[in-house]
Order: sequence, then structure tokens, then C-alpha cells
Amino acid sequence: QVQIVESGGGLVQPGGSLRLSCTASGRIFSMYNMAWYRQPPGKERELVAGINSLARRNYADSVKGRFTISRLDAKNTMYLQMNSLKPEDTAVYYCNAKFREFDYWGQGTQVTVSS
Repeated sequence: QVQIVESGGGLVQPGGSLRLSCTASGRIFSMYNMAWYRQPPGKERELVAGINSLARRNYADSVKGRFTISRLDAKNTMYLQMNSLKPEDTAVYYCNAKFREFDYWGQGTQVTVSS
């Protein structure tokens, strides 16, 4: 069983920045396809950004140019650097790890963008 822990959420003013971290247990982290999802209040969960085992990245249109996803396999960690945050970025952010038929989720971390 893979354990996933997110951190780095919080309250930030519009235009500010946050960096989320996701640490996953296991010895094959480098083989996981990783992603960040978010669930705004009252809405469905949506993909924010993904980075596969070859470090290829994809982003939701709403965050392109503002968010950067990265991974450091030596530390079993994935990051999401979020800049120019907007109130509509307010959501619970979840880390996801996929490998073959396995699909793991973290508990989520709250990001609130408000003045």
C-alpha cells in the first residue's frame, strides 16, 4: 500500500504564491505517473497538472503559465509551484499516483485564495 501525504496549502492573497508538496512511499516512485487534482467548493474534482514517469508534463488550460509541476524522484516527492493565484484557485488539492492498475490518493490540502 502506497502512502501519500500532501503539504503546503494555506491562505494566500490574490496574486500570491504557494508551493505544494506530495510525498509518496514505496521504492518505485520513479515509475509512478503523478498528478495534482483539485476540488473547488461545490464542484467536481478536476485535473490541474500531471507529470509522468518520463517527466512529461500537462496542465489544465486554467493554470497554464501560472503553475509548474515537478518531481524529485530521489526524494519520492512531487511539487506544484503556484504563482499569480486567483480566488478561483480556491480548492482542496489532491495528489494522485498511478502505476499499472494501482491508483492512490492523498487526503488533500486546502488552498484558499482570498483578500
